[in-house]
Amino acid sequence: MRIALTALLAFAAGVLLMLGLAHYAPPPAKPADGHGSVAEARSAPAPAATAAGDDGSDSADSADNWPNKAPSPEQVMYGQRDMVQKALAALGPRTAGRPNLYVLAFGADGGEDVFRNEAEYAAKLFPERFGAGTHVLVLENNPNSLERRPLATWSNLEAALDGLADVMKPDEDILLVYLTTHGGEDHSLLVDMDPLPLDQIGAPDLGDILKKRPFKWKVVVVNACYSGGFVPALRGAGTLVLTAARADRSSFGCGSDSDITYFGRAWLVDALNRTPDFMEAFRQASGEIAQWEQKDKLTPSEPQMDVGAGIANQLALWRRHITPGPAVTFKPAPSSGAPTAPTAPH
Repeated sequence: MRIALTALLAFAAGVLLMLGLAHYAPPPAKPADGHGSVAEARSAPAPAATAAGDDGSDSADSADNWPNKAPSPEQVMYGQRDMVQKALAALGPRTAGRPNLYVLAFGADGGEDVFRNEAEYAAKLFPERFGAGTHVLVLENNPNSLERRPLATWSNLEAALDGLADVMKPDEDILLVYLTTHGGEDHSLLVDMDPLPLDQIGAPDLGDILKKRPFKWKVVVVNACYSGGFVPALRGAGTLVLTAARADRSSFGCGSDSDITYFGRAWLVDALNRTPDFMEAFRQASGEIAQWEQKDKLTPSEPQMDVGAGIANQLALWRRHITPGPAVTFKPAPSSGAPTAPTAPH
């Protein structure tokens, strides 16, 4: 009897153990570098962050890129329409009697702070340096600004441009679009905020998006590798196109160990703090970048400029109405909760 009872108890314990194991799944392995390659980011987005455990520690399968205290990915996506509308409403009134400059900064890769840094710096530089009549709207992908900035997505880009078309004088005002992210050899821009499934933007896509809107005067700056491949799709009367590299060359300065790209440093920070002339700033920036690349023994990126009919005169008219302010110091954008450093002369 004792033997039979022992065997029965052992069988019951085995059944209970198997039932417990059936409800347990080991946490997924994390990539060794904490982020993975660009290709991995596109094909295998990280899962959304889950709630912290009872002991206050993060769950083992929390996404590297999604902060625990942020709204969930679904909540972020659901709130985008309102965030774009609030950003448009915060632009302030148009200054009458002169061309106004409307800047749309688009920092598209949420995996590296360097692109957010440039978008945030553009938001400071243009109004502080060029004063009244300058308006900036920022779209960016970054874990630190999910509750503060609308995402840099295809849909938000179109919504922001539609909103700007409603408040601008399309025949007089100038639209400046500054896009900063990774670029592919196929002339596409990486749009990434893991784990959200976001559409990528190719050169024909960007060209079509802008051509469907009524903006007569445009400055389009594409700061990415192989960005010269965007020139054919963007060029036209009334349009100035600036790119960080030619169609078959890389540009430099991105990565987790960088605060700003070569082109962002040279054109935004250095040149535009010396001159309000966007084309002269490009020429200065190109020379500066060439010196850096030669020093670092890098294959020259060869930034490109394409000047459409009439845009140079319209930009000159805009400059006649501005008095440039002091240079604006570049500082990396603060993390969530960190105080914003005051602006000082460069």
